[in-house]
Amino acid sequence: MRVSDEINHAYPLPSISHPKKACRFPGSNIIQRLFVPLLRWVCVCVRDCVSVTGRAARVMAAAPANARTGNPKAQLPPCYYEGYLEKRGVKEKVARRLWTCLCGNTLYFFNNSKDTHYVEKLDLSGFVSLIDDPSRDRNLEAARLNLRMKDGEIKLTAPNLEARELWKGFLYSVVDLAVPTTLTLLPGQLHMLKEVVEKEKMRRKARASSRAPASPLSLPLVGEIPACFRPVSRTEAEVLLERHPDCGNMLLRPGRDGSSLAVTTRQDLNGSVFRHYRVTQKQQGGYIIDVENPIPCPTLHDVINALVEKTAGTLQPFILEEPYEENITFVSSNDENGERTLHCAPAGPLSRAPSLPRKQVGTDRWTLRTQTRSPSPSTRSFSPSGSPSNSMRRLVLSPSPLSQSLTDELKQKLEKRRTSQD
Repeated sequence: MRVSDEINHAYPLPSISHPKKACRFPGSNIIQRLFVPLLRWVCVCVRDCVSVTGRAARVMAAAPANARTGNPKAQLPPCYYEGYLEKRGVKEKVARRLWTCLCGNTLYFFNNSKDTHYVEKLDLSGFVSLIDDPSRDRNLEAARLNLRMKDGEIKLTAPNLEARELWKGFLYSVVDLAVPTTLTLLPGQLHMLKEVVEKEKMRRKARASSRAPASPLSLPLVGEIPACFRPVSRTEAEVLLERHPDCGNMLLRPGRDGSSLAVTTRQDLNGSVFRHYRVTQKQQGGYIIDVENPIPCPTLHDVINALVEKTAGTLQPFILEEPYEENITFVSSNDENGERTLHCAPAGPLSRAPSLPRKQVGTDRWTLRTQTRSPSPSTRSFSPSGSPSNSMRRLVLSPSPLSQSLTDELKQKLEKRRTSQD
């Protein structure tokens, strides 16, 4: 039996029957004419609803139990850190409390910790800076954070100060691939960040090796390489120029195809304006800046100089001076509790133990023998301006205090002999 037949059997439509006898009260015919069509209309609506529900039940019964295959959260990069954060984007007026996961070099936002499908994601390749927000929140324990990206600023709020410092540590470790030293973290947390840096380096290395395009450094560069050359991609070059505006606004980098070079520039015009110029290498030697009117250049230095001259000095080569440490630091471990502490070496001069004078046994004996065997010593034999082989010359040139004392003693004996002979 079909579903419609079952419904018709369960919900029969009332039939309109005209009574043979007249009604006892006036107006009964008008009530019957209005009520019966209304009742039929209600029965038709109920029948249609039940029919649709029955068809949906049959479709769901015929479908497999697990219609959704694959878990998007399981397909994401390895998760380094996760927790609740309040996020407010550039175009958002109200902050939302989302479960945030740092997977690889990307932040994924979920509605809750049990959700498998993320609602938003934020690629940290456009990272510019991370600054604490001192403004107070309605929750006195909460700590705010401003994450500045290349395309805008995002405001984040951590549950407390400790969570904010930990989020900053993980974000800096993933972006810079180095453990930050300016944050107040525990030794165990620093060890976690070190492991994250190693995992992210291995992940990026495996990802780069699996890509089909050639390496950006496969192009053999002829001549001296300018100081503004950086082996970075287009996005990394833009981030580098925006993060260090005082170091210059033009850098030379490998091209995307691996067989050419490119020049990336940045200027300010109601925001950052980036431009990219292709530089190809000629077979007979030299380079060409591929613009509407190509500019030939003998060397890469001429390529940079040509762009500087064409823009009247507006473009300047990007030269990033890597900072060096001003103090010597070392890490020591405590044998009792196992904690490791960073110490700064003293800046004073090195304190060395006083060195003992060298023993000149052979020279002293030879000097004494010469003095006893000489019947009439002369002034020339003991003069400092004599030959270098003279024993007195050796004693005078010797810096040791013992030699100096022996020299004074010999001089005194010499004066006594002169007075006795006179």
